[in-house]
Amino acid sequence: MRRMMMKRLMSVWLCSLALLAPLPAAAAAACKASDWPLWELFKKHFVQDSGRVLDASTKMQHSSSEGQSYGMFFALVAGDDKTFDAIWRWSVDNLAGGDMSQRLPAWIWGVDDDKNWRVLDANSASDGDLWFAYALLEAGRLWSRPDYTRSAHALLRLIEAQEVLDVPGLGRMLLPGKEGFVTPGKEWRFNPSYLPIPLLRRLELEFPAGPWKEIAGNTAKMLARVTPYGLAPDWTAYRAQDGGNGAFGPDPAKGAEGSYDAIRNYLWAGMTPMADPLFRAMMISLDGMAFLTRDKGAPPEKVDTLTGRATGEGPFGFSAALVPYFKASGEPAPAQLQKQRAESMLRASLAKEGVQPPYYDFVLSLFGLGWVDQYYDFRPDGTLSLPWEKACLDIPAN
Repeated sequence: MRRMMMKRLMSVWLCSLALLAPLPAAAAAACKASDWPLWELFKKHFVQDSGRVLDASTKMQHSSSEGQSYGMFFALVAGDDKTFDAIWRWSVDNLAGGDMSQRLPAWIWGVDDDKNWRVLDANSASDGDLWFAYALLEAGRLWSRPDYTRSAHALLRLIEAQEVLDVPGLGRMLLPGKEGFVTPGKEWRFNPSYLPIPLLRRLELEFPAGPWKEIAGNTAKMLARVTPYGLAPDWTAYRAQDGGNGAFGPDPAKGAEGSYDAIRNYLWAGMTPMADPLFRAMMISLDGMAFLTRDKGAPPEKVDTLTGRATGEGPFGFSAALVPYFKASGEPAPAQLQKQRAESMLRASLAKEGVQPPYYDFVLSLFGLGWVDQYYDFRPDGTLSLPWEKACLDIPAN
């Protein structure tokens, strides 16, 4: 009788455990979801079910390594692990021949003149490569996915081997891609907007013996030397001089113009934690955009970085990019004005039926408005601070 009673009590206890067990799992799933309306709109307009991030504004209906890696970052911020994985898998299969541990992702994929869908430019783009690695490292940490961490490590080994170069008189730097940016012994071309300091800090955290701390410092040096009016160029060139040194000057192909690439420099600087030792230097190097934008009420579309002359009016993505920049400058009024301009013009773009909103402006809006609305932030070590991460940590242990 006593044995039967014990069995019955054990049965009741096991049933109780079975009823209770799904609750923590459900809570854990819920803690990974972030209510980010702008991300949902981005998914609706730009992310296909396959995981392809589509920019439909071009003839080739292209996808890029930059767009795919940005999409992974936004999915991570939103806690959307399903979309994150779909974007990653599509990128591996279509940009890296099925194995990104052996091959850097191709820059552009789309439709050619013969209506074939394929890689259109096999060269790499190091900004996309960095964002892939960063998103994978943080996804591995936040979602306890060692497979993502392993993929990040493999990709970083390729980046170091194929895109990092020790430049005479400067030190180690990240080239914009693996091919076409070096004239041996004479000239090296760089894109300053490819090098967000928070990403470099995260890579430094993962691999302290790697080149990332040095590259971060050289990025700040580069910006200081190419911004006589506090305005960043889209591209710049470093040219060898006698004695083994060198100097920065206008890019041979792009000149000294700052526009659609360069706007990201202000965005990255604004989102760099104030505790970072390079924060102040970066903001000083880029202070010219604040004067131009305050003067006109909107950022210019183009600037001549050697004369300070500005032309045109930038699209709404430019305003979104400058919101963190003005917040970091301690100027809440211009920050709010640019936020309002970005949000108003973004809504107008969404109201146009049958037309995909402008991809790049939408991306810049996700970065800038997402940051200021506190959907994410960067810690000094480059790791992400996310609201849903705290919710996960607050779930009681079983």
